[in-house]
Amino acid sequence: MKRLPRRPFLALSLSGLAPRAMAAPLDEALREGGTLPRLHSVIVAQGGRILAERRFRGPALGAAQNIKSASKTVLSALVGIAIARGVLRGVDQPVLPLLRPLPPDLDPRTEAITVGHLLTMRAGLERTSGQNYGGWAAARDPVAYALTRPFVDEPGGGMQYSTGSSHLLGAALARAAGRPLLDLARSWLGEPLGIAVPAWPRDPQGRYYGGNDMRLAPRDLLRLGEAYRLGGAWQGRPVLPAEWIAESWRPRARSAWSGQLYGYGWWIGVARGVPVFFAWGYGGQMLYVVPELEATVVMLSDPAAPRDPAHMAALHALLADAILPALGALGDGGLAVPEAG
Repeated sequence: MKRLPRRPFLALSLSGLAPRAMAAPLDEALREGGTLPRLHSVIVAQGGRILAERRFRGPALGAAQNIKSASKTVLSALVGIAIARGVLRGVDQPVLPLLRPLPPDLDPRTEAITVGHLLTMRAGLERTSGQNYGGWAAARDPVAYALTRPFVDEPGGGMQYSTGSSHLLGAALARAAGRPLLDLARSWLGEPLGIAVPAWPRDPQGRYYGGNDMRLAPRDLLRLGEAYRLGGAWQGRPVLPAEWIAESWRPRARSAWSGQLYGYGWWIGVARGVPVFFAWGYGGQMLYVVPELEATVVMLSDPAAPRDPAHMAALHALLADAILPALGALGDGGLAVPEAG
């Protein structure tokens, strides 16, 4: 496809949109988005400028909302920063020593679980999402509960999408840093990005959840996506290492449920012939980054609505069939999964 010319970075304007002439091609695309009853808001930025933002219903664009499992992408950013700062040794570091005191009679295979295994949902433990989520969420100690699930694969084996795995990682990171996960998010992301990171729920042991229920405003989530798109910086200030972004966007696992490829906290696909990297939260809490088009797109939906695969398909279609063509993507096809490798 024809690549867009590289443009100098311009700071996002959160008080006003780009000129109307730039936003006009998106009007029809976003009008279609407004017909989706669960979709609350959409923000589209390209080349460092907001081209369009729409609030169809729900909270304001500057109000914090539950981003559900898109929290896993935030957690991945914190892990990358922790490794760069020496708080964690790397993705091969075993996590069990950071989760003491441990439940009794643990399977010896838990000793082999690493930071990288948890980032890619390849710990081997029975998953705590889907039909198993209720038991984990109701546990008195969700860390102990996740660690004592039976092994369904070896550590480093197939992907078992599991919010409990992310919670283990969040707990390990907080222990390594000696600070609550909320403090890390505010210091390492909120401060350099200039965004508010409000408190989110904690487990019965007082640990902030690592894999879900974080809260960010759509405009603030956009800034995180822009920092990734720009190689780890925001308005000239470093946020996270560029090397971590590259590693996070490399396919490392494939979901047996959706077929989507997964890196370190990011889903990976192709739309209109260009790579798309996205955070995905329950109900349709989406952050799409399309580096080849210099584009970042946020879509937030009703987080309390029942699971609806048709709504997710509609969001992917809105991006691939409406928004990206308006931004200059010339290839064919909707959001698809590339071959691993």
